Amino acid sequence: MSELSPAQPALLAELQRHFDQRIVPLWQGPGWNPDMALPFEALATTHQPLPVQRYRAMACARQLYLFSSRIEQPGASERAAALFRSLQRHFHDAEHGGWFYSIDAQGKPLDRRKDLYTHAFIIFACAHYWAKSRDSLVESTLNAALSVVAERFATEDGLYEASLGEDWQALGSGPLQNPLMHLAEAFLATLAVREDDAVRDALVALSDAMQAHFIDPDHGVMLEKPRGAVDNWFEPGHQFEWFYLLETSPLLKGTALHASLQRAFAFAEERGVKDGAVLAMLDPQGNVRDATQRIWAQAEYLRALTLRADGAAKIPAQLEVLRRQFLHEGGWHECRDGQGVVSRDDMPSTTPYHLATCLEGLQRSC
Repeated sequence: MSELSPAQPALLAELQRHFDQRIVPLWQGPGWNPDMALPFEALATTHQPLPVQRYRAMACARQLYLFSSRIEQPGASERAAALFRSLQRHFHDAEHGGWFYSIDAQGKPLDRRKDLYTHAFIIFACAHYWAKSRDSLVESTLNAALSVVAERFATEDGLYEASLGEDWQALGSGPLQNPLMHLAEAFLATLAVREDDAVRDALVALSDAMQAHFIDPDHGVMLEKPRGAVDNWFEPGHQFEWFYLLETSPLLKGTALHASLQRAFAFAEERGVKDGAVLAMLDPQGNVRDATQRIWAQAEYLRALTLRADGAAKIPAQLEVLRRQFLHEGGWHECRDGQGVVSRDDMPSTTPYHLATCLEGLQRSC
């Protein structure tokens, strides 16, 4: 862990205030649809909801985590309870099990597929919410989601299908990095709140499988598709996210995967961070394919720096990059293009999850 910079506490306090006073209230007020008891997918810069085309179970789960985490706003526990009820009421598939990907504006199932990304976030959110509520129904939902993942998504090589049909038929998706990373995060969240041998074994097997199938041997980076896939790439933000998960896990620290991501960090930082901004996409040789700058990647880089020996000197500057380039009085900028121009003016309901986990990591370093 990096040694604390004298400038860090004041900068961190400013970021925390912005999160507490400017961002979280958006999802307690204009970002909340009381008729559906769900967050809108995104808000405009005017704080008006964008026209509703869908609601996703993953977005509901991320907001459940947000209001189950360490925020202390009035009404947070009531909002978490409402989100948990909505997750079950709107998205659970009573016939086939699991949870639908999305519903339409009227609350009817829209995309009826079952995807690993969604189920990983349901596990993650329920683990956090159960730790706070100790509600037996929450734990039973956590158990159901873990069972679905083990019984339906798992493959023989320790990996998991990214997407399956409504009644669990194969769609040929194969495994993909991002859902698998969030599954690892969900397993870690579960193990943080209870002993669970099955989850522990699944996490170790997943770590081994990621090392075997997704790590590029030249630079140790985590590829987005299995090694050998056509037109593969890596995302610096995901290298930093994986590094944080592995570095903070007593179970996974010291594994081959941990060693790979330690090695990958320097390469991802050298090639994928330009003037303090994290770039979106590079090819396996480190050439830039997409120079878009996204707030979630900045947040992941920032919290990862708290665990690097050379991170202390970089954290104040990165806090300033986050503040200057991505935060504004009305909330945040989601993306800037390769020239630094704001390229998205909406604020998705899923982004506060990244800011909350970033703040948690920064607070740990104080």
